[in-house]
Amino acid sequence: MTSRTDRAARHCQAVLNPLHSALYFSPDLTSEFARLDVDARGAYFAARAAPLGPVGAGVVTAAFYNFSHEHVGRYIPRLWETVSPAQALDARLRAADSMLRRLLGEEAIASRELAEAAELALLAAGAGTRPARPLYAANADLPVPRAPHLALWHAATLLREHRGDGHLAVLVTAELDPVEALTSHTASGRGMEQGWVRASRGWSQEEWTAAQERLRARGLLDGADELTPAGTELRKTLEYETDRLDRAPYERLGAAGVARLTELAGAFTATAVAAGAFPAGLFGVR
Repeated sequence: MTSRTDRAARHCQAVLNPLHSALYFSPDLTSEFARLDVDARGAYFAARAAPLGPVGAGVVTAAFYNFSHEHVGRYIPRLWETVSPAQALDARLRAADSMLRRLLGEEAIASRELAEAAELALLAAGAGTRPARPLYAANADLPVPRAPHLALWHAATLLREHRGDGHLAVLVTAELDPVEALTSHTASGRGMEQGWVRASRGWSQEEWTAAQERLRARGLLDGADELTPAGTELRKTLEYETDRLDRAPYERLGAAGVARLTELAGAFTATAVAAGAFPAGLFGVR
């Protein structure tokens, strides 16, 4: 069972993560990569995979987990012939800068509260562990941007990838393959809209349906493709175990630091969401 401390850490990460993940839905990212002759879907792969270096599709499939390998192969490694990882890193940082200025406004960007949030988030992110966490480790090797709002974005990225890397280990232990993980998450009502998930991750309707059938055979989905009690319990266990593997950053902050970072990040995220950081209807729709 998760502890009160773990729940506080999860809540902190949940309000901090959108400041990172909004980038992948922003016109700023699309615009920056269009200047490098990379389309919108390719921009996601280039921006997120760039810290790993000019790796092949196998490495990206392993690190991202829930994407079809064939889908990844449509972009990687061909992307690196158009844009280098160094160029991609520069482009994503420029995009993060323009996105945060657009969503939060210049007053918030220059505020003491944002600088405080960046300081706390960097403190937490520095307590992450590299072994078996490829995306966290790769991003942790990058320099910390000087501007507070970019330092906050960088720290949010580190904390997102730290939790994500640990979550993948939990999924493997639970014997949920990539599409089963997506299908069960969508069935929980907390994932992203099914059609968008399938298209962006490269899974066909047939592959999605086959995953649902496998989950039904395990007693995790019912005939209406809703989670059974066993499926609901499994999803809870996945999050509890992910919390356990993600404790170190928030233990470094302590309860007061976690509460303060949650307060600050929550306010900035609320502003960003109100400003249209994410498409309407993206989350929690089956």
